[in-house]
Amino acid sequence: MATIEPSPLGGPADGLAAVTALRRLADQLEDAEVERAMREGWSWSQVAEALGVTRQAVHKKHLKRLVVAGVVLRRRSG
Repeated sequence: MATIEPSPLGGPADGLAAVTALRRLADQLEDAEVERAMREGWSWSQVAEALGVTRQAVHKKHLKRLVVAGVVLRRRSG
């Protein structure tokens, strides 16, 4: 296990605030990149594999936002 070094930011409140900000930024980046991938014709399965999650998880998290954004989604063939 890695050694935990004292935070250069100050106290734990500063460090935890930084973690929260990074999570928000990561979520925004994920939203933008999932939207870009879907606009370029990627499947839910391709996006899920790239993110290391299930197709169902990606679909549940992003479907509504993508529809509102006007993204034309591929239909599953088969």
